[in-house]
Amino acid sequence: MSKEGVIYRISGPVVTATGMSAGMYDVVRVGNEGLMGEVIELHGEKAVIQVYEDTSGIRPGEPVINTGETLSVSLGPGLLTQIYDGIQRPLPTLEEVMGVFITRGVDADAFDLEKKWTFEAVIEKGAAVEGGQVIGHVQETETIVHKIMVPPTMSGVVKDIKSGDFNVTETVCTLEDGSEIQMMQKWPVRTPRPYRQKYAPDTPLITGMRILDFLFPLAKGGAAGIPGPFGSGKTVTQQSLAKYSDAQIVVYIGCGERGNEMTEVLDEFPHLIDPNTGKPLMNRTVMIANTSNMPVAAREASVYTGITIAEYFRDMGYDVALMADSTSRWAEAMREISSRLEEMPGEEGYPAYLSSRIAEFYERAGRVETKNGDDGSVTVIGAVSPPGGDISEPVSQGTLRIVKVFWGLDAGLARQRHFPAINWLNSYSLYPQSLNQWFRDNIAQDFPEIRTQISGLLQIEAELQEIVQLVGSDALPVDQQLTLEVARMIREFFLQQNGFHDVDAYCDIHLQYSMSKAILSFQEAAKNAMAAGAQLNDVVNVPARTALMRGRFEKGYIDTIDDMVKSMVDEIAATVEDN
Repeated sequence: MSKEGVIYRISGPVVTATGMSAGMYDVVRVGNEGLMGEVIELHGEKAVIQVYEDTSGIRPGEPVINTGETLSVSLGPGLLTQIYDGIQRPLPTLEEVMGVFITRGVDADAFDLEKKWTFEAVIEKGAAVEGGQVIGHVQETETIVHKIMVPPTMSGVVKDIKSGDFNVTETVCTLEDGSEIQMMQKWPVRTPRPYRQKYAPDTPLITGMRILDFLFPLAKGGAAGIPGPFGSGKTVTQQSLAKYSDAQIVVYIGCGERGNEMTEVLDEFPHLIDPNTGKPLMNRTVMIANTSNMPVAAREASVYTGITIAEYFRDMGYDVALMADSTSRWAEAMREISSRLEEMPGEEGYPAYLSSRIAEFYERAGRVETKNGDDGSVTVIGAVSPPGGDISEPVSQGTLRIVKVFWGLDAGLARQRHFPAINWLNSYSLYPQSLNQWFRDNIAQDFPEIRTQISGLLQIEAELQEIVQLVGSDALPVDQQLTLEVARMIREFFLQQNGFHDVDAYCDIHLQYSMSKAILSFQEAAKNAMAAGAQLNDVVNVPARTALMRGRFEKGYIDTIDDMVKSMVDEIAATVEDN
């Protein structure tokens, strides 16, 4: 059997070849144009290949050549600021070669192989090194130092290492067994990168969004799902998380999204300024764009490409946030290829292995001790786009079984212009218990109790609303009317947040605590005043309360909020004397 075979059958992106020797997941070149594909099934001498490019026009009898390699990504200096397609071809480079439409059979290096980087060795000749150990640094962007590591499969004693200017393919370190280490390494995308040990999640990923940080926190190294119907704000939520979360590296996968939506992201991201450094956000971002009209097989690969790049930066000791928008489109690509393979369909036509593939992806999240002894994390946030907003469908259910945070977007809230449109009654996070100690140590001792009180008020409001719809709020006892007012304050003052406002888009976690305390101070002061004979209407309409609620749009609010709360409490107390 030779490395070269011939095409026997073609079914969309699935091609069957005969007469070649191949292993599972070998990368092959299909047809006269050399389209890139991957072996996904073997039947005797027949190899079934999924092709990552459009197969129209290729014919049976054309050659298929096995490269003998598995689908791998190139890792090294030059990754950051890049915009790739699903198989790690840089889109700006492709545009130079072929214009605005991607043609077939074009190869492009993942980054500039000729560009010189200044390599600074951090170990010396004679040092024993193992896979994953850092041997030198490169200042890749203004804000990120790229750590050059020994490939995970190598180890030995350093024979020679030198600092200086090199391109990514030149040898910077030689081991005594003759192995050469370059700044660029390759890693198969379907294989998780190794680490020493996984830690329990005990540090929150601070996002700057009040409803997420306060009520439904996500841990660094955790996994979250954002299911929501069309137009409920999944993409804006993910962009906000990419911009403001306290992750050091962002990997954004636009997987099967509409072209115009992806264009918006690609246009906007390069101009966004990182609030932490004042430098462009792209300096710490890698983007993978695979729109809905690109080949489906490459869409399936894009998710693995993204998570492998995220693990590589994790191994340097960075906290990485990976946004996958949307995993439903990835599952649809799997469904399409599965049906072409004539596999037995599972629920709603998805392949039977759908849940295990989703689990495999999310399980690669985690906070770990790297081989170099540092701590690094990959936090995965996957958007799910269930048809018609029905989260009982298989992709949403498969995601919910794995992730520990569910941020459920609600079309009703979006229609009411309540953004972020996350439904506080059916969303949940399973991390608070493991994160409570961090909040007590870093924010306030009573942080978890305050969260419980705020959640409790929202639950009571939901129960009271059922009565209000039947008999109206005036029929309720005055203390329950006050509870409704307090809950309305939580919704409008605390949970609503303007993602496009200069000040309100990001809310410091200490300020979130102060705002929640302000709401409870209002409740306490109002109860006392009404017990002493004040009217609910007078208490609710004190000017200082309005000033407090509007103040969140002003700069320096964190410094003035305590004085505003004091004024509000004094004005509420004065309503008793007026009566």
